[in-house]
Amino acid sequence: MSSYRASGRRILRGVLALTLVSGVGGLLSSCSSADADAGTRVAASTDTRLGELAQTAADTGSLGVIVRVDRGSGKPVEIARQAEWTKADHRLGVNDRFRMASNTKTVVATLILQLVAEGEVELADPVETWLPGAVGGGRDITVKMLLNHTSGLGDYLLTPEFLPTLTGQKPRAWRPGELLAITPPQEPPSAPGEKYAYSNANYAALGLILEKATGESLTRLIEQRITGPLEMNDSFLASDAGFGAGKTHATGYEPGSERLRRILAPAVELPEGTGFAGPERPYDNVDTTDLDPSWAWAAGGMVSTARDWQRFQTALMSGKLLPKAQLEQMRTMVTAPEEGGGYGLGLMKVDSPCGTVWGHTGGEPGYASEVYTDTSGRRSVAVLTTTNFGSKEAKAATANKALVDTAVCTMLGKPLPA
Repeated sequence: MSSYRASGRRILRGVLALTLVSGVGGLLSSCSSADADAGTRVAASTDTRLGELAQTAADTGSLGVIVRVDRGSGKPVEIARQAEWTKADHRLGVNDRFRMASNTKTVVATLILQLVAEGEVELADPVETWLPGAVGGGRDITVKMLLNHTSGLGDYLLTPEFLPTLTGQKPRAWRPGELLAITPPQEPPSAPGEKYAYSNANYAALGLILEKATGESLTRLIEQRITGPLEMNDSFLASDAGFGAGKTHATGYEPGSERLRRILAPAVELPEGTGFAGPERPYDNVDTTDLDPSWAWAAGGMVSTARDWQRFQTALMSGKLLPKAQLEQMRTMVTAPEEGGGYGLGLMKVDSPCGTVWGHTGGEPGYASEVYTDTSGRRSVAVLTTTNFGSKEAKAATANKALVDTAVCTMLGKPLPA
């Protein structure tokens, strides 16, 4: 899953759309042994700084942070930091499994584009052709419009029917068709193809199209075409709240009901008493680890690790999963300022302080993530956070942004932003 729209602002996601400023510095280079030694010292200093920023983010409200930076050569930087009180629940590790939420959309888009390359699906296909009667206005909505969120569909996340499932107050096993049936019209209304507006309903429909086109379950398709070939052994599409027997996983948290209402008040007024189900934890937090995310499915149901997801992103962006033509289609953007740049076919283009990066963000109760690569796919960065809404408070958001900016610049090998 990963987001909903309220009063024109997207709230539920790994991180609210990055607000990144310009200011690109020169590349770090090494032309002599002295320069190489200096570069090593700079790298060590940068890694230390990342650790400090990760701890600050954790202590300020992000609670737990995993950072992994692969510069394309040498040993990756791997950092796990957490607020002291959370250690009683779980000692966070860099290889912990994590709910990747809307990063799943990039996997689903990759599968669709593989079928496009094989001639099984066309981007111009009307949705009605594949899913008769399942999507309102499906005759005018194409597969491409679903992929880049220009379908004109609203989202189901904040509907009265679905909200109790999102918070865990009334668990329910939703089928994708049921979620499409409760998807409201976009507000204000938008004709198909007219403008970008993020909606999880788009990817619920795409998951059904994949199954219809192949005769395989989405779970099996992901195993056959993505996680199996790439040996992503800690990655799978969740069918329940479990993380896999014998595997360590991050503990997720969200603010208590009143604190949650204060955080969201500028954007949306929650119904009285709305809050996340789960054990109460210190400092007005709730443990949301056991909330069942299977409803997210094609829109955000993947479980993975920082290392596994970077393996996927680098394979994708370096051309190992898609032919050149389809990768170019994926990277063809529509304007999406709230994403920090643009949105392609299941892929975000973000203009960071140190240059353009490609990837996606994700957020579900207790989990937020940002994973990016450089243009070549050789370098990658992942920042995973063990709260979604908790990192939206002012101090937490500032600390989180400083960490992400620094991690991205470290990945690109450029000077850190002031």
